[in-house]
Amino acid sequence: MSEAEAGVPSTAEQGMDVAKGGWYTELGSMWPGQGLSLQVKEVLHKGRSKFQDVCVFESDAYGTVLLLDGVIQCTDRDEFSYQEMLAHIPLCALEEPPRRVLVVGGGDGGVLRELARYPSLREIHIAEIDGAVPEISKRFFPQMAVGFSDPRVKVHITDGIKFVTDAEEGSYDAIIVDSSDPVGPAEVLFEEPFFRAMHRAIRPGGVICTQAESLWLHLDIIKALAAMCSRVFEGGSVQYAYTTIPTYPSGQIGMMICSKAKEGGGAPLDARRPRQPAPGANEALGIPDLRYYDHEVHSAAFVLPRFAREALEGSLGR
Repeated sequence: MSEAEAGVPSTAEQGMDVAKGGWYTELGSMWPGQGLSLQVKEVLHKGRSKFQDVCVFESDAYGTVLLLDGVIQCTDRDEFSYQEMLAHIPLCALEEPPRRVLVVGGGDGGVLRELARYPSLREIHIAEIDGAVPEISKRFFPQMAVGFSDPRVKVHITDGIKFVTDAEEGSYDAIIVDSSDPVGPAEVLFEEPFFRAMHRAIRPGGVICTQAESLWLHLDIIKALAAMCSRVFEGGSVQYAYTTIPTYPSGQIGMMICSKAKEGGGAPLDARRPRQPAPGANEALGIPDLRYYDHEVHSAAFVLPRFAREALEGSLGR
C-alpha cells in the first residue's frame, strides 16, 4: 500500500469547531474533500495514549462517540451494525460450530460482546496493542465493554501481528480483525506478512474476517487487498461483504472474508451461505438479541453494486 493510499493520522483537535462552533467534523486524508459533522454536547475525555490520539464526546444525534486519531470508531447509536456483521458473517459461515476464536484489535469490546453469544466457544482471545482503548471503553461504552466480562475471554495487550505469528499453526477456527483505517498503528494490519501469519494460525477450512474499507472511497485499496488475499489463501476463498453504518465515511464499510483450503481438497468455504444458526442473547451478561444481523442480511451483504462488482472482477473469487 502506498503512502498516499495509507494517509496520515489526525487528531480530534483538528476537527473541533471546523464546520461550526460546538460541532466536530471528521477530517481524514483517506476521504479528502468531505467530513461528517456531529454536534458536541460535552467532551468527556481527551488525551493521547502511547499509540494514538484518543477522544470521547457526547453528541446530540449519536450518543457517546469514540475518536482515535480524529476518526470515528464507534457511537452508541450505530455500533451494532458493524460489530454484528464483522463477527457473525464469518462464524455463521463455518461448517462446524466455532470453538476457538481470536480478535485482533477490537479494544472497545464490541466484537467480544458478539462472540459471547456463542455457547460453542471455549476460548475467546483478543490481542489489542493499545491498552488505553479497553479502559476507555469500560468507562464510556459499557454496552460494548460487557464483552470483556465473559469468562472465556483472555485479554492480551500486545502487538497483534506478533501474537498471531507466535500462535500455534491451525489453532483457531476464526480470526476477526477489527482494525481502524490503514493509518498509524493499524497500517501493518493490511499488509501481506500479517495475512500469511493469519493463514498459518487458522485451521484448514477456517476463516478470517477483516475490516476492508468503503466501496465508495477505497476501491483501489480493496482491489489490492483482495488480490493479495487471493495469493495468500490460494485454494481457499476470498469474498467481500459490506454493512451500512451512518457514522463511517460514506455510510458503508466492508469486510474481507477469506477461508483456508480444506485438508484433502474439496470445494472451498463459500462465506455467502450461513450454516450456523444466528446466535441469540446472552442473558447471563445482559447482552440483548441481535438488532442487525440475520441470515437474510448475511447473504445479501455479498451482493455488490454493479460498479464495485466490475471493479473487483478477477480480484475476488473462490
